[in-house]
Amino acid sequence: MEQADSEAIPSDGRPVKSEPPVRFKPPAADDTETDTEKHFADTAIHAAIAQATLGISPISLVEAYFDWLLHLAVSPGRRMYLAREAGENAIALLDYAARAAAQAETPAPCVEPAPADRRFRHPDWGMWPFNVMQQSFLLSEKWWHEATRGMPGVRRDNQRMVDFYGRQLLDMAAPSNFPASNPEVIAKTLQTGGTNFVSGGLNWLDDLRDAVTGSQPAEALAYEAGRDVAVTPGAVVFRNDLIELIQYKPTTETVRPQPILISPAWIMKYYILDLSPENSLIRYLVSEGFTVFTISWVNPDAGMRETSFDDYRRLGLETALDAVCDITGADSVHGVGYCLGGTLLAIEAARMARDGDRRLASLSLFAAQVDFTEAGELTLFINESQVALLDDMMRQKGYLDSSKMAGAFQFLRSQDLVWSRMVRSYLMGERAGMNDLMAWNADATRMPHRMHSQYLRQLFLDNDLAEGRFKVHGRPIFLEDIRAPVFAVATERDHVSPWKSVFKLLHLLDTDITFLLASGGHNAGIVSEPGHRNRRYRVAFHEHDSLGPNPESWLETAEAKAGSWWPEWADWLQRQSGEPVSPPPLGAPDRGYPPLEEAPGTYVFQT
Repeated sequence: MEQADSEAIPSDGRPVKSEPPVRFKPPAADDTETDTEKHFADTAIHAAIAQATLGISPISLVEAYFDWLLHLAVSPGRRMYLAREAGENAIALLDYAARAAAQAETPAPCVEPAPADRRFRHPDWGMWPFNVMQQSFLLSEKWWHEATRGMPGVRRDNQRMVDFYGRQLLDMAAPSNFPASNPEVIAKTLQTGGTNFVSGGLNWLDDLRDAVTGSQPAEALAYEAGRDVAVTPGAVVFRNDLIELIQYKPTTETVRPQPILISPAWIMKYYILDLSPENSLIRYLVSEGFTVFTISWVNPDAGMRETSFDDYRRLGLETALDAVCDITGADSVHGVGYCLGGTLLAIEAARMARDGDRRLASLSLFAAQVDFTEAGELTLFINESQVALLDDMMRQKGYLDSSKMAGAFQFLRSQDLVWSRMVRSYLMGERAGMNDLMAWNADATRMPHRMHSQYLRQLFLDNDLAEGRFKVHGRPIFLEDIRAPVFAVATERDHVSPWKSVFKLLHLLDTDITFLLASGGHNAGIVSEPGHRNRRYRVAFHEHDSLGPNPESWLETAEAKAGSWWPEWADWLQRQSGEPVSPPPLGAPDRGYPPLEEAPGTYVFQT
């Protein structure tokens, strides 16, 4: 990012040169190792550690564990309480085991699985001895949660880290993960004569090959961009080294005068919003009478190691906005941002508001955070030690590999995305059916070293954006300067952008905000087309000069509705727009924006 000016401006307006910085004493003449060599050696060692630990800092883990352990060591009352809990759990388990062995019907359980825990839902888990195994595991899980929470003196992030990684170890040891203690696997083995293990072994070999070669799963190849997904007709009307700008063909006789510009997250391919025709948000917007543009980000390589976060704002979003206005002749644009793309859009909107640029007719932010103090369990992977390790790993390669990001996201939901999937694939010998959303999820991208390091440090670690320290062109921007109306969407089960974190928009923006909470998770909750079964949402309008509610009171008073939230948003967009006009042509050759090729362009195919 750009640095602050080197000159200070006092109240009388005269520039005053700052004092020269204090410099370190040069190394002694007999010091044979240069600073560059020291840095190179450290980087190589740290990068090797990161490769061995899947990008997780062992130092942060050790620090968290000893913080918890030392406080436990000086808390005899707490230790006595935990010992009593362990004893009571053991007695309850013995009583349950005796009754389960003696009775034909399963007795009342000592502890129930969490509502989201699907590992023990099969009815055979109610049979002896499997019911005793799962109760023993669940009691151990409950005890560990008690042991790691509420310890006075332990730093909150360390406490959460000990609890999280303890759960990961317990999840590894769950009886559902082993063929001899999983009644579903035993039944499958008897049914197939053991061929399920042969099929599982072949599945494991396929996954190993994909991991070594870095290729997508074979099932994902059934969804090819431009053939099965990302098929909404359009054209690339602008391209630079960072983005392709895609404009979509109109399907209605008239369109709203304000076009829509979508800023997707660059951590994945843009076509999350243009999947199959029946669940494409972009196709839906076009059918509702909007002129739609979207950014397709390049997949960075080592040559982009010095590409900065501000480059993504300036050469990506700002340049795309200029192009959209030039092509359509529109005075204002509806900005739409998803995840990191929404954070970038909020930054650009604050910059524009500061500089008097009024070209944003509205902002729509999907699962996008601007305050990162409560960004969910993802923050467990982001602390000073963790970011320093990632820095050195990225410095060697020039980018953050997609496998490291995918591994972090899988850890957040390891029950579903790691262990249950492994049981189904390797022990049961069954492959879960692939759909377009799963295929998109497998089509990951990389992130440049400098950009990702700045993003993690300035936004996640330092929270500069929410606290008014984030600078664009050397001057701070402020979210409260944004005056465009906002439509904010969060999802109930979001592990990446928890809805209560997204909710902070209501307190940080000084404008009218419609906040909508949709069912589903970070991706499936956004891809919520009309007709999708079991969809629901809550929505409420918040006026800028009214007192901001807390999340709990908002949840109680927001109107609950069944179905997709897309029509609700489309109606809101219509109300922010002018009277319909004739559709603009694709591109504007006379203004330097000729159609370059048909959508989805070139960058989406980069691996």
